[in-house]
Amino acid sequence: EGGERWRRRGPDGRGGANRQAAGKMAKEALLKVWLCRPHWTLLQRTRQVPLIPSVIFRRQLSSQPMSYVRRRGLYKKLLLGTVLCMPLAVGAVFSMMDTRDHRRMRLLVEGVGRFYRSIYFGIKVSADYWWTINVRLRGIDENSQDFIDTMSACHQRGADLIVEGAIKNSGLYIKLGQGLCAFNHLLPPEYTNTLRILEDKAISRRYKEVDALFLEDFHTTPDKLFKHFDDKPFAAASLSQVHKAELSDGTPVAVKVQFIDLRDRFDGDIMTLEFLLGLVQLMHPKFAFRWVLQDLKETLAQELDFENEGHNAERCAKDLSHFKFIVIPKVYWEQTSKRILTADYCEGCKITNIDEIEQQGLSLKDVADKLVRTFAEQIFYTGFIHADPHPGNVLVRKGRDGKAELVLLDHGLYEHLNVKDRISLCKLWRSIVLLNDPAMKKFANELGVKDYFLFCEILMQRPINMREAAFRLANILTGEEKAYMQSMASDHFDRIIQVLKDLPRPMLLVFRNINTVRSINVILGSPVDRYVLMARSAVRAQSLLTNKQSRGFWTVGAFKWMKMKWASFQFEINLRSESLMMKLISIFIRLFVYFGLLAPDEELYSYLE
Repeated sequence: EGGERWRRRGPDGRGGANRQAAGKMAKEALLKVWLCRPHWTLLQRTRQVPLIPSVIFRRQLSSQPMSYVRRRGLYKKLLLGTVLCMPLAVGAVFSMMDTRDHRRMRLLVEGVGRFYRSIYFGIKVSADYWWTINVRLRGIDENSQDFIDTMSACHQRGADLIVEGAIKNSGLYIKLGQGLCAFNHLLPPEYTNTLRILEDKAISRRYKEVDALFLEDFHTTPDKLFKHFDDKPFAAASLSQVHKAELSDGTPVAVKVQFIDLRDRFDGDIMTLEFLLGLVQLMHPKFAFRWVLQDLKETLAQELDFENEGHNAERCAKDLSHFKFIVIPKVYWEQTSKRILTADYCEGCKITNIDEIEQQGLSLKDVADKLVRTFAEQIFYTGFIHADPHPGNVLVRKGRDGKAELVLLDHGLYEHLNVKDRISLCKLWRSIVLLNDPAMKKFANELGVKDYFLFCEILMQRPINMREAAFRLANILTGEEKAYMQSMASDHFDRIIQVLKDLPRPMLLVFRNINTVRSINVILGSPVDRYVLMARSAVRAQSLLTNKQSRGFWTVGAFKWMKMKWASFQFEINLRSESLMMKLISIFIRLFVYFGLLAPDEELYSYLE
């Protein structure tokens, strides 16, 4: 309406000026509307639509210049191309690798799996024990049947998990599981009975792997290297499998073939075990065994060198040549490499197979006697000690004289004990058998151990009662003595660890040898007195080693022999003197009672018996 009036007034009137002013104001208002509309719209959208990342990203993208949007599209295409082409590139590189590189890449992937599997099993076993002890059995009497049954079930679950993990991971894990079998006096029976299957667990590999290993080491296949080669292994161990074969002249041999990936995975498995032991130590501070693995790492690595094993076998045969009942398979060096060992094929049964030993008409006492004397000779005299004499590595067969022969296998893991420590160990063992407390303390200190009495009990693997007669150190522990040893292992674990740390490092594997021989003797029914047999070997070895270090009169052969015999005679007199004294006292007391000079006393009779 106002606009109509301004138009009717014409250009010369006052209405023209007003129309110009109004037009100018309209243009300014229109400009303001054009400038504010994007902000007003954005404000309205903000009020109605929640700010989520996708909306913000879309708005920011729409507000960017066109060149930026094009670059974003190019980046998307490059990313998509990379995702699609990367697997193709990896596959192309993998196809151009040689067989060893393929194996290393596969081992890298499998190593990650073994690592997480080990952590999983370790945490599961540890958590099960924590829950059982702190929750399920809280406030329950330890002597009650409910407590015993619940703990037994927990032990069985733990043992089953360890066996499952060892079998799945194989290699070094099975080797460590085998080592635990010897601790049947410390570990619950659920563990030792379950872990024993690892001694014979045959985890064989495909024949193609055997061919590949021969091609890498000998540049030929086994059927061309031997006159006959049995594809199927007749035995398998933690680190290798064994095939029967024939040389070109028809000689039967056993060919030990290392698992082809073992060397490549060894370092990774050691690191995994160190991490796992560190984790166990963190959760259970008393179980600090990580340092043991670190100290034995280099020694365990030597077991992967089969040429070193061959040299160990030859040295062992030389050291024990005076024992005619010991058989060491001969090594054939032309068919031997660092991962393949060829030696004589020897028949025999496991030393713990009592039925087969008796079927051969052999005496268990003779077998045990020869076993103890053989390894006592290594520990006390030669100092070159087989560190892995588990039952699968000691075979028994009938010799030409109709008596038992022992076939020693698997010479990969050996330890050397120097002369000084051997002499101290000889004197210590003799002192323990004779229950000479001052001498026990003195010679334990020579080996670097201050907690001497605990060390002596660990060494003998039994309680030591200083009030007991020396000749009554029984080889089979009673239930009370087993309970004492297990209680010592749990209640004084920190002291045990300190004793092991104080010892010379080679003594760790010496302990393993002593404990394994003890375990085998127990399985055979303890037909011989292991403590006395080893003490006699110690006395003889001490005399021989001392003669080697001395000069003059006693180094002459005849006098050396006389000195050794005199030392053995003195030991036998000391060993039996208390027994003879007790028998004489018993005879005199019975005579006094018979003539009425002494009243009969049941307690006195019981003591004399």
